[in-house]
Amino acid sequence: MPEECLFCQIVARKLPADIKYETDEIVVFRDINPVADTHLLIVPKKHIVSIADIKTEDRNLLGEIMLVGQKLAKELNLDGGFRLVTNSGPDSGQLAQHLHFHFLGGNKLGPIA
Repeated sequence: MPEECLFCQIVARKLPADIKYETDEIVVFRDINPVADTHLLIVPKKHIVSIADIKTEDRNLLGEIMLVGQKLAKELNLDGGFRLVTNSGPDSGQLAQHLHFHFLGGNKLGPIA
């Protein structure tokens, strides 16, 4: 665990977060700067910098992230839809250097061009 990584510190409970869901592999918490009515972060406990850094052995972890997104949508009654987004690298706007997925919903989201 890189000591300077914000999300690793949240996973280790060294920093507070509004945790909404957790498994052995991931933690889900509220984004502190929400851009939608529902804005959660789905974060693997394993430190991976970005989607560009995943390995073959991470395939089950990525599948779990997708299934957790589906579970959250059902539990939050987001029948009209939701968005699950990740950024990779500085040119994409990735701010935290730890793989994470933004779970967005609760209001009508505009299309991505």
